[in-house]
Amino acid sequence: MADIKLFNIKGEVKEYQSGTVTLEKELQTIIEKNMETFFGVTFLATEYRTTDGGRMDSIGIDENHCPVIFEYKRSMKDNVINQGLFYLNWLLDHKDSFKVLVIEKLGLNAAENIDWSMPRVVCIAGDFTKYDESAIKQMNRNISLIRYKKFDEDLLMFEHLNENTVPSFVDETSDVSISKQKNAQRSFAAKKKEASPEIIALYEDLRNYILSLGDDITENQLKHYVAFKKMKNIACIEIFHNRLIMHLKLNSDSVNYEDGFTRNTSQIGHYGTGNVEVTIRNRIDYEKAKPLLDRSYNEN
Repeated sequence: MADIKLFNIKGEVKEYQSGTVTLEKELQTIIEKNMETFFGVTFLATEYRTTDGGRMDSIGIDENHCPVIFEYKRSMKDNVINQGLFYLNWLLDHKDSFKVLVIEKLGLNAAENIDWSMPRVVCIAGDFTKYDESAIKQMNRNISLIRYKKFDEDLLMFEHLNENTVPSFVDETSDVSISKQKNAQRSFAAKKKEASPEIIALYEDLRNYILSLGDDITENQLKHYVAFKKMKNIACIEIFHNRLIMHLKLNSDSVNYEDGFTRNTSQIGHYGTGNVEVTIRNRIDYEKAKPLLDRSYNEN
């Protein structure tokens, strides 16, 4: 791995000494207590037992309401990727068990909003091999590789090494009744098919612009919207026949709102995450949205 050095430049320049923590418990405990801050994931359980006798290191549900399994690589010999995939397959076969866990921890409403379109595994280690990074590209599952480094006693760094994302493989009929499906809002994919050619062109340009902000951005197509994220979401987009609705993670008090273009949604329920809603109907709106997108990328 490339060597990362960290310096304190206040006064006399001092280099922080890097190292690892004892992965047996210390790092896992830190992550579980601060999972929302680090990764935008709500922590649900530690050492979660499966019916076949296995134990997931940590399990949570992310800001897009998708299940997330955390596995920690305690040594270079650990095959943490295969282990995580095994648990992910178990979870997809035992959705009711996960739903019960969410009900116990977060309540019935949260359980009803579980989105199975992008469940994923997050593998965390002091380092990964080139074979690890290559292997996840061959797998038809959603996997993130996160490398950590500890500096002195009070600094912890996470580096998003690689992420494999795949199209939704969820069976939408498995969790809701036929009558509910008829009344449910149409999916992102369905609405995209009905959007005007002008809106499709705007969406593709907006998508390309977001992805061009940095190679640390990944694109996750969920049931009702597309989320663009680094460690956490920076922008979520819904598509309609004559407009795009984009939600950005910005301080709602830091934006000058414009009627018909932006609004504060910090107290309004909506799909996706973010306190600032941006409506894009034409090229003028698209250009005005770019500085807000830049801010969301830099501030998250």
